[in-house]
Amino acid sequence: MRTFRLVIACPDRVGIVAKVSNFLASHNGWITEASHHSDNLSGWFFMRHEIRADSLPFGIEAFREAFAPIAEEFSMNWRITDTAQKKRVVLMASRESHCLADLLHRWHSDELDCEISCVISNHDDLRSMVEWHGIPYYHVPVNPQDKEPAFAEVSRLVKQHEAEVVVLARYMQILPPALCSEYAHKVINIHHSFLPSFVGAKPYHQASLRGVKLIGATCHYVTEELDAGPIIEQDVVRVSHSDSIEDMVRFGRDVEKMVLARGLRYHLEDRVLVHGNKTVVF
Repeated sequence: MRTFRLVIACPDRVGIVAKVSNFLASHNGWITEASHHSDNLSGWFFMRHEIRADSLPFGIEAFREAFAPIAEEFSMNWRITDTAQKKRVVLMASRESHCLADLLHRWHSDELDCEISCVISNHDDLRSMVEWHGIPYYHVPVNPQDKEPAFAEVSRLVKQHEAEVVVLARYMQILPPALCSEYAHKVINIHHSFLPSFVGAKPYHQASLRGVKLIGATCHYVTEELDAGPIIEQDVVRVSHSDSIEDMVRFGRDVEKMVLARGLRYHLEDRVLVHGNKTVVF
């Protein structure tokens, strides 16, 4: 069913839900899903509604125009999206294939409602797998002594493909600050640890040395600060003293795939609202 997704964040006050509901009802809007959250600590209110597109007398542009006065009255940060318009996704990976292969399989099986425009990698190892799916593959090597030309090309490709979201599916390079800023809250990363523990490289090795009993993975938005962006999704798996680092890596890969897929799905379905360095996920 085609729906419009109305997502709102604004300072909390009396009358927000009533105003939005009255607006939708006055235009015969049929709400199929509604989620609300009032954050007492920050004093902000968050809302997500799905409305049957065929119940409204206008399209999405007219919706924006009609709703704008209400948004201004309540100082809303808001957006309205149309499920008929698939989001354009660019995937990035290095040599490890598990996260990329999982996303490609889910997309191929119609589990992810998006358009995968291309895959960008700093290695050529995964080309055949990607091209089997009929998706363009771009090999952009990164020179450790001078990374700027590579990321200039990455930026060009992302713009060329009009990406609405970039997914780092185990892309083992740190994006430059300018790219993080330009695509704020549009670049999703999977980090192979339960952040904020074990930031940076080789987290499973760090976890093994620390003797942890749980390891996990974190899907988050990329910011200029390494592995510190707003968290979208996390999960864990239990380990014991008898598990080797290789065991932890193997267990962790399963968690990484699930967490990244869920995080990307939440983003594609407009379920993630960012406020400061935190998220509300409906």
